[in-house]
Amino acid sequence: MTQLKGQVAVVTGAGSGIGQALAQALANEGCRLAISDINETGLEVTLQRILEANPNAKVVTQKLDVADRESVLQYAKALHDELGEINMVINNAGVALSSGVDEVKREDFEWLVNINFWGVVNGCEAFLPYLKQAKSSHLINISSVFGMIAVPRQSSYNAAKFAVRGYTEALRQEMRLNFPHVEVSCVHPGGIATEIARNARVSENENKEELAASFDKLAHTTPQKAASIIVAGIKKNKPRIMVGWDAHVIHFLYRLLGIRYQGLTQLLAKKMDYQ
Repeated sequence: MTQLKGQVAVVTGAGSGIGQALAQALANEGCRLAISDINETGLEVTLQRILEANPNAKVVTQKLDVADRESVLQYAKALHDELGEINMVINNAGVALSSGVDEVKREDFEWLVNINFWGVVNGCEAFLPYLKQAKSSHLINISSVFGMIAVPRQSSYNAAKFAVRGYTEALRQEMRLNFPHVEVSCVHPGGIATEIARNARVSENENKEELAASFDKLAHTTPQKAASIIVAGIKKNKPRIMVGWDAHVIHFLYRLLGIRYQGLTQLLAKKMDYQ
């Protein structure tokens, strides 16, 4: 999918962060958009920003909980009925949770996995039948650098993002074998300057503001820059899209060190007193 103008693009989690920036970037490319988020206020902000820059943009908005499988299935059918051919789906919606393995509440763990992993699966199940029908199409799932390496106090997030990576890479191979016109990409952002840490759930003994401040120090890439990298990767049909210089460094170190990377993450955790 090297030409995006006129393509119908679906973006979940478009009310803020990377999703919002992706929606704006795709509108600038001339895509017809279907954007969703559980946060209706943020979704309205995204819509207004798109229309300010592109007054003639075609945008459909919908409040959507990606963890609700039936809602996602109904949403996909409704979009297909309304818009016809669907060319691109970006399963972007995600949340964060910081807690030790022995501290995490089961309901918080399930909350995160239901959104970060099952939300991706729900989007794939709902939209794949329509992507297969299109002449050319692209499915993009957002994982993370924490879908490549694990770090202390992020076991829940690691579990979900590793799962997204494995699921997406298997799906890409199946599409290559059976539906080669459906491209599949997995995105691995590094530190992106969004509000995800401030909106995260944390264990009882953690300070959310301190967590957010630590995250801010590592968030070197703006959502707009992240979106431009992802869009460029989509145009090149990249199977793996690394976002940010830190993502490239982590990818390189993982390939170089293998499991020995854990020595480095443990040293960093001690330095940040993040144990």
